[in-house]
Amino acid sequence: MPAQTIAPRTSEASHAMSSTVEFLRNRKLMMFVLVGLATGVMLWLTGAEMALGVTAYLVLGIVIVITAIDMFKDLMRGHWGLDILAVIAMIATLAVQEYVAGLIIALMLTGGEALEDLAARRASRELDQLLNRAPAFAGRIHPVTGEVERIAIEEVKVGDELLVRSSEILPVDGVLLSDHATIDESSVTGEPIPVNYHAGDPLLSGTVNSTTSFTMRAQKVAADSNYASIVRLVEEAVDSRAPMVRLADRYAVPFTIVSLLIAGFAWFLSGDPVRFAEVLVVATPCPLLIATPVAFMGGMSSAAKLNVIIKDGGVLEVLARVRAVAFDKTGTLTEGKADVVEIHPAARTVDETLQLAAAAEQYSVHVFADPIVASARTQQLELPEVVTADEVATNGVLASLADGTSVRVGKPSFIEEVTGPIDRPVLSAGETAVYVSVGDELAGVIILSDPIREQSADTVSRLRRAGVAEIAMVTGDITSTAESVAHAVDIQTVHAETTPQTKVRIVQAMRPRPVLMVGDGINDAPVLAAADVGVAMAGRGATVASESAAAVITSNDIARVADVAYVSRRTVQIALQSIWMGIIISVGLMLVAAFGYLPAVVGALLQEIVDLVAILSALRALRAHRGARRESPARREVPVG
Repeated sequence: MPAQTIAPRTSEASHAMSSTVEFLRNRKLMMFVLVGLATGVMLWLTGAEMALGVTAYLVLGIVIVITAIDMFKDLMRGHWGLDILAVIAMIATLAVQEYVAGLIIALMLTGGEALEDLAARRASRELDQLLNRAPAFAGRIHPVTGEVERIAIEEVKVGDELLVRSSEILPVDGVLLSDHATIDESSVTGEPIPVNYHAGDPLLSGTVNSTTSFTMRAQKVAADSNYASIVRLVEEAVDSRAPMVRLADRYAVPFTIVSLLIAGFAWFLSGDPVRFAEVLVVATPCPLLIATPVAFMGGMSSAAKLNVIIKDGGVLEVLARVRAVAFDKTGTLTEGKADVVEIHPAARTVDETLQLAAAAEQYSVHVFADPIVASARTQQLELPEVVTADEVATNGVLASLADGTSVRVGKPSFIEEVTGPIDRPVLSAGETAVYVSVGDELAGVIILSDPIREQSADTVSRLRRAGVAEIAMVTGDITSTAESVAHAVDIQTVHAETTPQTKVRIVQAMRPRPVLMVGDGINDAPVLAAADVGVAMAGRGATVASESAAAVITSNDIARVADVAYVSRRTVQIALQSIWMGIIISVGLMLVAAFGYLPAVVGALLQEIVDLVAILSALRALRAHRGARRESPARREVPVG
């Protein structure tokens, strides 16, 4: 037992250590510059000018070449960044022999890139996680010897008999050969209740065997199976995403032009090339490079305090600009679980109908079984003794009571097999009927309904107040049910009875952009990846949806959608404020340097202070979650620190 407790912690510590080592390994240039700056300062203090010059040319030369190569690659992709100004500034400091100032600029450039990389590192790798869950091997039963051989999943052929052991992932789509199997489909559908299957029932790849070993016959090869098709859809959707543009880069061209103009005029009017370097030293874009990643790291931390995991810092920028939102229905706007709302008695009373149904359903793993049993227990009804119970796949439960009575619970067609034609009650949108028979009589009908989440309507309202122009529901449920839920939460646009493929097309066609999609379960995985930003409801556990989404709500609280939208807007606002503050201070220092009142080394040190001010300003994003709390004071069941 102790080993089971310690292992996860050891694993987490190892992962953290390896991540740190990887980060430092990728920051070799920054460490090189840091050593160079320390050496340069020592040489400057001791008056070793020649050695200082050699050190500066070596360090700055390498930084300039590497940065120029990266900059050229960006320009070839049509991307103009801020690095060009830093390169010019470093070249200028070398030209006028302001070596220490040049080394400080190099450190700020490489250090700013390190911060940006850290901010952009994902909390998880959506496609990697999805692919890692895909089964890699299968146990094939030899048709002659009956021996089980372990083969690569790509070697499975249609018609192969496969052995699936307990807790193993089903390798391909197929049909159950064994008499019985219980399958955990939570990782695929998000539904936590295992599903009971019988011989002849179809099985999906990617699900998990929750019972003892069973045999199945492959009906599809791995490439054509359910899980592989979902992976392909997600990959295609991710590939179709437009690349993110770094927030600070939008200010690169005007800031560069202004800086070069001020430096050029200072040189022209003074006739001293040192002025050009002195101006560019304080014109280095370090505040612009640092403010955004620091603010985004703070925003991601704020979102985490609201139980929302942001996988990429750039997601915050998209969320801040969202103009259209699409919601799934079941498990997103609704609780994803049914409740008994009404009972229509027939041959038996209301209580007797519920007693009979609960007695049979306690042996079922169907999604409707738990609420029926829970309702009977809430009313403290005594359940009749059951001798045998068998779940008939896709139909219902057939049970025999101790007194010999036969009870059926399930679909109307299943009941009509023994009762003949029955009257079916008119259902309101969102309702489902479970029929109960005793002997050859209809005992009664139980009406269940999937309740709407308490905060769904308020979440929709908050998004509209935040400037979202279009809100739609995109669901695979029937039209009447979908429209009923949409009306209750004030959504006018409804797309019902959709498939994963049509969901993708609908969301891709939505305007205005960017579009946010909120959902859960495997049917939502492709559309979550296809949207400009996808948010997965994963309060019931990790699903394929959470792996393909850009953000994951872990508290199962729909209000977090509006919360994270607020945090994103506030984060971008803070980042922009920090950027503009850095620009204004830098321009002021440039003007001072243009008149010869700011030596290059002093300017470089002042630039460090500007960097510090920009960082402190950007760190305000750490408190962005508090604003989300004030915006929705009605509910705060989760502490937000």
